[in-house]
Amino acid sequence: MEAGELAMYMFSTCLVATLLQHSASPVRHAIVGDLPRRALMGLAIGATVVAMILSPWGQQSGGHFNPAVTFTFYRLGKLEPLDALFYASAQFVGAIAGVAIAKYMLQGAPGNDAVRYAVTMPGIYGRVVAFVAEMTISFTLMITILFVSNREILARYTEGER
Repeated sequence: MEAGELAMYMFSTCLVATLLQHSASPVRHAIVGDLPRRALMGLAIGATVVAMILSPWGQQSGGHFNPAVTFTFYRLGKLEPLDALFYASAQFVGAIAGVAIAKYMLQGAPGNDAVRYAVTMPGIYGRVVAFVAEMTISFTLMITILFVSNREILARYTEGER
């Protein structure tokens, strides 16, 4: 499930990035300006994540399709070492498979210089600011997950059917 979730996520990310950024895409020409395209990218990826978490696979696996989530739960003692290793391995295999499938199905378009396989590149403020931003985003993600999953009134929304 972890590999499948990451494959779907990466395929979706490459697809949306290609639609929004590739110079041959009619969507890119219909939506003028970087800010609206970035907003749509964020909304599309956010919707993908929510759909995956709420899917039967996400409910059963806990939606650990981010290695940061897996290793945080391992560090907190909520995952056994072997489980964490298998989750993370599946996540990496799934991510590679999702990008490979997108590259094949979109005939190499995600590798275009304008798309770059949907890689987030440091902006005008450089790598240090990008690193701090990524750390802040990851910290916020984990604090949110831990807050919701450890509050009885909210936790019922995070648990899959058993």
